[in-house]
Amino acid sequence: MYGTIFNLNVKVGHKEELIKHMKSNSDTPDGMVAWFLMSPDDSSKDLIGVAVFESKDHHIKNAQRPEQNRSFEKMMDFLENEPTWTDGEFPIGEVS
Repeated sequence: MYGTIFNLNVKVGHKEELIKHMKSNSDTPDGMVAWFLMSPDDSSKDLIGVAVFESKDHHIKNAQRPEQNRSFEKMMDFLENEPTWTDGEFPIGEVS
């Protein structure tokens, strides 16, 4: 499995709008295994996301999709700056 962990610095007062936008995206890209969005206990505005794909190839193909680009551009309306991304392989994981 391969994917990314991303940190979102949300504009003050835009957190719920961003979550609503992300929930409204019902598109499931080819090869997507799971995604999660965390609201850390120690932050009233920042969010941390995780996206998991079957392979690096699926991850890259998703990033190149026009639909993903449009969703990203809309997401930027709610952020102070571009997310920070940490891409890599997940050698182990489980959802139960």
